[in-house]
Amino acid sequence: MLSVRAWLGRALLLPRAGAGLAASRRGSSSRDKDRSVTVSSSVPMPAGGKGSRPSSTPQRVPNRLIHEKSPYLLQHAYNPVDWYPWGQEAFDKARKENKPIFLSVGYSTCHWCHMMEEESFQNEEIGRLLSEDFVSVKVDREERPDVDKVYMTFVQATSSGGGWPMNVWLTPNLQPFVGGTYFPPEDGLTRVGFRTVLLRIREQWKQNKNALLENSQRVTTALLARSEISVGDRQLPPSAATMNSRCFQQLDEGYDEEYGGFAEAPKFPTPVILSFLFSYWLSHRLTQDGSRAQQMALHTLKMMANGGIRDHVGQISGDEFYSDVAKDILQYVTRSLSHRSGGFYSAEDADSPPERGTRPKEGAYYVWTANEVQQLLPEPVLGATEPLTSGQLFMKHYGLTEAGNISSGQDPKGELQGQNVLTVRYSLELTAARFGLDVEGVRTLLNTGLEKLFQARKHRPKPHLDSKMLAAWNGLMVSGYAVTGAVLGQDRLINYATNGAKFLKRHMFDVASGRLMRTCYTGSGGTVEHSNPPCWGFLEDYAFVVRGLLDLYEASQESAWLEWALRLQDTQDRLFWDSQGGGYFCSEAELGAGLPLRLKDDQDGAEPSANSVSAHNLLRLHGFTGHKDWMDKCVCLLTAFSERMRRVPVALPEMVRALSAQQQTLKQIVICGDRQAKDTKALVQCVHSVYIPNKVLILADGDPSSFLSRQLPFLSTLRRLEDQATAYVCENQACSMPITDPCELRKLLHP
Repeated sequence: MLSVRAWLGRALLLPRAGAGLAASRRGSSSRDKDRSVTVSSSVPMPAGGKGSRPSSTPQRVPNRLIHEKSPYLLQHAYNPVDWYPWGQEAFDKARKENKPIFLSVGYSTCHWCHMMEEESFQNEEIGRLLSEDFVSVKVDREERPDVDKVYMTFVQATSSGGGWPMNVWLTPNLQPFVGGTYFPPEDGLTRVGFRTVLLRIREQWKQNKNALLENSQRVTTALLARSEISVGDRQLPPSAATMNSRCFQQLDEGYDEEYGGFAEAPKFPTPVILSFLFSYWLSHRLTQDGSRAQQMALHTLKMMANGGIRDHVGQISGDEFYSDVAKDILQYVTRSLSHRSGGFYSAEDADSPPERGTRPKEGAYYVWTANEVQQLLPEPVLGATEPLTSGQLFMKHYGLTEAGNISSGQDPKGELQGQNVLTVRYSLELTAARFGLDVEGVRTLLNTGLEKLFQARKHRPKPHLDSKMLAAWNGLMVSGYAVTGAVLGQDRLINYATNGAKFLKRHMFDVASGRLMRTCYTGSGGTVEHSNPPCWGFLEDYAFVVRGLLDLYEASQESAWLEWALRLQDTQDRLFWDSQGGGYFCSEAELGAGLPLRLKDDQDGAEPSANSVSAHNLLRLHGFTGHKDWMDKCVCLLTAFSERMRRVPVALPEMVRALSAQQQTLKQIVICGDRQAKDTKALVQCVHSVYIPNKVLILADGDPSSFLSRQLPFLSTLRRLEDQATAYVCENQACSMPITDPCELRKLLHP
């Protein structure tokens, strides 16, 4: 691929645009990396002119996107652009009229997608260019991750950047030849405006179309070869110990000692890295590297929790720090992102109007001026060593200033001048010592201040809610609620997970075919609607929902969820498994017909890759059922990704974890007892309170006709001791002595 990149670089005459947040290959899967300003092309282009400013009068005649259900597509329904949704109608038009396709991909809560829509897609002149000389197609990347993934691969490979909005020009046969991300409307000293790009491509299509098509085919062929993931002649996956060591070393080298996290800004939450570090710590507890792994993970979590990414105003609690943050996150989801029937919405917008009737600005709902805080918290603080108001104490602790605490480099449009993001700057102890106060008094003052800000914020216009619901993300939320509820012993959270799973089965599962639907939408009156025809699920929908169901079974011990997980895994294998090369394709062959690539995601980013999650799922399902074919599939999958893991293990930390689990011994922890009995619950809670990533938790209720008893005949040989709930830890087809005391079980699980 290096030679292809070099060739592309020589062919490219478009200058690379300014210094935005260029997304690296390693982090480009983050849904929030939406500001990179790059242009990539497989052909040279002539010069063009400057574009005009966007029209100040909004176009109120709807285009065909008005008939779509995606909130993102509906945001563009009144553009003066003849938009098409992704589909055969647009492709047929491009072929019939011999026009290039302009594909624009984004999502409804993306700040820079809003900027380009306002600056360019509302521009009458640009709208005419797009409508007359191109077939313009708008895609919600959350609805069609397969389309997004294919063309993001092209943009990243040809420009070393990526992000959203993503804009790619295609031949009528859907092969890409020019791509980029955010384009400003006009030319600048170091950047090319969107209108100029359109004029150059229009001219190139007229004058050099054959060369363009040949180069496009060459690039597609190179991308296909580069993206191939296959078992090849390998027999087994690599050594887990070696991959663990390399992955840890790569993370250690890129660690930010001051702020936590890895590599340079922009940083995005990457749970897969933290999960890897905790697993690494568990297997290296007595070593310096093990301690280092734990320290990196905990410091990163603490800095994230103290920083502006956390909504401090909406969260007030006095529990243990990390459990407090976990419950705060779920409290936010319950309050702001939950459908009344149990499903979970996609996101809230980055932008919102500062006041009703005003233009939306980035972060407006969550930022504060110093004056606002001082007016809301004017009360004097008694007992301080100097004159002090609650507002001044609050500002000191959370780092607020009169000028605002957001740097100009983070605010290129100047929308956040004088604004502050609440960020914990000091510990409670340091803040208390600074003003001669006791710690509990400071805690009370800060919590009171947060509550007053929370009540004041209720009067602000809320950010736009993307009320689309995705099967994959609902699966992740089921996992989040189930695992948190199990670890903290909170049935209320497990009930939210159960309601989420019920929503998935009721609204996003086709019983007749056994297939998941990718999306559903909130209709009028809070009803649930679907597109027609329905958008069927992709690999990540199955993988994340199966994980959620397995986590929910372990949290609730209701075997119906385990049974459904097995059925979905069978469907996943049928639709996505590559019987020649191993591993899973991201999309069904039929669903992606016409796309130039059928990919296997090889990157754990802001979300884990579906293949990494599937490797874990297969291991767990093998532990729950004893079915050898799932273990065989897991080994084949890990072998197919061997080369990628060997080259860049840090790109697949979740898969490295799966590799470790596969090469270690899986623990089957069996609790024999009545699910509702106190002694059973005590043993179950003991298991949840110990960090054991390489285990399955099984409830054996003594019924030989139960689902699990039919799957694992050895369960019938395990008995309760003296009619008490009894635990067994089974490894390598051998089980421990019976244990009835939770303390003894803890010692066995975590010596």
